[in-house]
Amino acid sequence: MKLLGHPIHQMLIVFPLGLLATAVIFDLIYLLGGAATWEMAAWYMIAAGVIGGLSAAVFGLIDWLGIAPGTRARRIGALHGIGNVIVVVLFVVSWLLRLPNAQHPPALAFVFSYVGAGLALVTGWLGGELVDRLGVGVDDGANANAPSSLSGQPAR
Repeated sequence: MKLLGHPIHQMLIVFPLGLLATAVIFDLIYLLGGAATWEMAAWYMIAAGVIGGLSAAVFGLIDWLGIAPGTRARRIGALHGIGNVIVVVLFVVSWLLRLPNAQHPPALAFVFSYVGAGLALVTGWLGGELVDRLGVGVDDGANANAPSSLSGQPAR
């Protein structure tokens, strides 16, 4: 699914990845002696990242359904999608564990966030494999001299 010639899923994934990664960084700052306000910020970042991740997932599913069955791209896409659903679930659990006292979360909340961030690195690589190696979402005939996607002309 595209908007102005570019895949919507690829446009949206930067937000949840950035927000969730920032939450992990804020957790680290807090654990290294930072103020509790870093944890409140992490709590909000996780909430926004989960919402963004679910939004990106809708368009990712639409794109995945358009990949030919029986192909390597379809298998990699399934692993990418399922893995990212697990990432979102891990961060939701982390967020819920923080609810009673978001400024001083239990250690288990950090564990869920760190595991989620680690898995996001793997699923991000799988997404890169889909686009960079398998050409999913790349216009047919894409090349260094292709006309702008706004021109209405094919990439060939």
